[in-house]
Amino acid sequence: MHTEPEVNLKLAQEHGLNAEEYDRIVSVLGRTPTFTELGIYSVMWSEHCSYKNSIAVLKTLPRDGEALLTQAGEENAGLVDIGDGLAVAFKIESHNHPSAVEPYQGAATGVGGIHRDIFTMGARPVASLNSLRFGSPRDPRVRYLVDGVVRGIGDYGNSFGVPTVGGEIYFEECYTGNPLVNAMSVGLVEHKMTVSATAKGKGNPVLIVGSSTGRDGIHGATFASEDLSEASEDKRPSVQVGDPFAEKLLLEATLEAIATGAVSGLQDMGAAGLTSSTSEMSARGIEKTGSGGIDIDLDLVPAREKGMTAYELMLSESQERMLIVAEHGREQEIIDVYRKWDVSAVVIGRVTDDNLLRVSQHGKVVAEIPAMSLVLGGGAPVYIREAVEKKPETDAAALVADSTLDFSGLTLQLLSRPNISSKQWVYRQYDSMVQTNTVTPTGNTDSAVIRIKGTRKGLSMKTDCNSRYVYLNPLAGGAIAVAECARNIACSGARPLAVTNCLNFGNPYKPEVYFQFKSAVQGMGDACRMFGTPVTGGNVSFYNESTFGGGRKAIYPTPTIGMIGLLDDIENLVLSTFRSAGDAILLLGAPELTLDGSEYLVMQYGTPGTDAPAIDLQHEKNLQELLVSLASARLINSAHDISDGGFAVAIAEKAIMDRDHMLGFDVELEDDGRGESHIQQQLFSEAQGRVIVSVDPSKVEAVIMAAGQLNVPVRVIGKVVGQGGRIAVNGRTVAEFATGELLQAYEHALEHALHLDEM
Repeated sequence: MHTEPEVNLKLAQEHGLNAEEYDRIVSVLGRTPTFTELGIYSVMWSEHCSYKNSIAVLKTLPRDGEALLTQAGEENAGLVDIGDGLAVAFKIESHNHPSAVEPYQGAATGVGGIHRDIFTMGARPVASLNSLRFGSPRDPRVRYLVDGVVRGIGDYGNSFGVPTVGGEIYFEECYTGNPLVNAMSVGLVEHKMTVSATAKGKGNPVLIVGSSTGRDGIHGATFASEDLSEASEDKRPSVQVGDPFAEKLLLEATLEAIATGAVSGLQDMGAAGLTSSTSEMSARGIEKTGSGGIDIDLDLVPAREKGMTAYELMLSESQERMLIVAEHGREQEIIDVYRKWDVSAVVIGRVTDDNLLRVSQHGKVVAEIPAMSLVLGGGAPVYIREAVEKKPETDAAALVADSTLDFSGLTLQLLSRPNISSKQWVYRQYDSMVQTNTVTPTGNTDSAVIRIKGTRKGLSMKTDCNSRYVYLNPLAGGAIAVAECARNIACSGARPLAVTNCLNFGNPYKPEVYFQFKSAVQGMGDACRMFGTPVTGGNVSFYNESTFGGGRKAIYPTPTIGMIGLLDDIENLVLSTFRSAGDAILLLGAPELTLDGSEYLVMQYGTPGTDAPAIDLQHEKNLQELLVSLASARLINSAHDISDGGFAVAIAEKAIMDRDHMLGFDVELEDDGRGESHIQQQLFSEAQGRVIVSVDPSKVEAVIMAAGQLNVPVRVIGKVVGQGGRIAVNGRTVAEFATGELLQAYEHALEHALHLDEM
């Protein structure tokens, strides 16, 4: 017979609750909570579920827009109108801690979970992206993590049948013990087929559908709300185990069930499993109708293991499960649909009107909680922590004279850096063409683009964040993360629409970390307001600190941005690489050049400098409008923004990123010639707001005129040639390459860095 432990403050603290929070629970209930109730509160009030240390700051982000069909946080994912009766559902979330201790399953279930958030909205997932951060590839454990994460993403996505069309991978020492694995899913849905994650209608049956419930993933949400250490290896049971084939059946059955009209409400069982889905759906019902609640019987829940307690059943995070509220009397229609797909669907309870979440097992009520007390806006605690700026202790670089440097060699060296070199080794493991909608080759374009079948439209999408910038200047770095995402989407010819985000930071109880968080969110908000790209939702991941290797290390603050854009006519798509020899090469934008924050400075001088590059949001908006208009008028043949590695890397990438269509370049930059390091700045500065475009010579004047109308600086800097590369400054050649040596430096450097060539 199972004996539950005595519930007291000590046990509550072991569950991650503090004394004030425990007293609040006792006050809300008017009694000491049961063990199951304590477990429910501990996960719902954890940082991962409650956002208690972040929600006050998140509410400062722009959350409204004409095209938004839901507000941030209202549903499982953001929903944006794209015309023709269609909407895009999209979201990005983290699976950092699970991936640190069990990289394959941690990454795989991150992909599975984010796709469920999309199809619970009634949308079919059509694309997947990711953003990954690891430590130095020289570290054997890092290589183990990279291998597991990449295989986990690839195996799950490929088996589930959704193309992985884009992403980013960075390597920095600060991520050695705490990798970041952020997964984004994008789906399409007709307006009339959308479903809300709301429990309403007294007497409506509540069903659990999908896989049976086991003991895997118990306290996964709590695990995600604490720092990592060597002891975290013992938390492997907190990592869920995924089954992509089960999820594929669940997807098809769910979309068919929605089409019957018998589904009233639907929510994924992600973090906190049955606990979060029942409490959050109840709370939404109360908020929308004035009354609600859910009453469930755990004896009816299909269990994978014998003797599971109420605590275990409520906190399990077993994958591929969802909660459905059916229209009264129509539950059998839903059960029959799922049975057809060989998926379990079982009625486990009813919607009530007493505003309570009531849980029974073996004929006994084991939890009876006011549903609103579990969620944001109800009784969940909200904190505003102390924020104190602490500038990074980084050195300014003592730049050597240009005359002492080999710029051709430095460019090749940059191209072979793990942060810049080709990631095709990774992308080759992902199926990017399944569903036959993908237009752009993965990893070879500024943003991924898929066609929307049945229309002339295309969707452009991107994930982005330069965390080094955020570390050096959180306000500017947060704004740059949004701006670069929007710039990449505009380079494809698409108009940026809306944003989701995954905010990865250290311990929020540390004043310097909370300052980074608040400042980065402010920068993001400033940029989103300027660009008209509201935030539809996302994820906050705190406690990204670890003691692996000795000492406590926090990651660089990493507010990853996921953005979608709309291409009105897929025929207007602009690719990144040169298309025709003889085209003129133009440079858009002329910011003040700086080497601060650049990959070059880290490589050559061992310091990131003392600040992030400056960001001019009005210029960025003008540049986006220009790129979209140029694409619509079909005035440019290619566009690629200048980012990691600066101008020299960007122009080389335009020549070699598309191996099947390589062309060369002959360009000349102008400079005032003052200072002994001006060529380093010209070639390697990551100053923002610059794009290199190639243009048919007959259209150059039209491009210059259009740029002038939007106050975007522009000048012709050279032409596309058959092969090779030459960069001159003030008439003097400073770097010259054969196309083959550029490709050789760029193409397999990541495999060499990870020692894959030795395996």
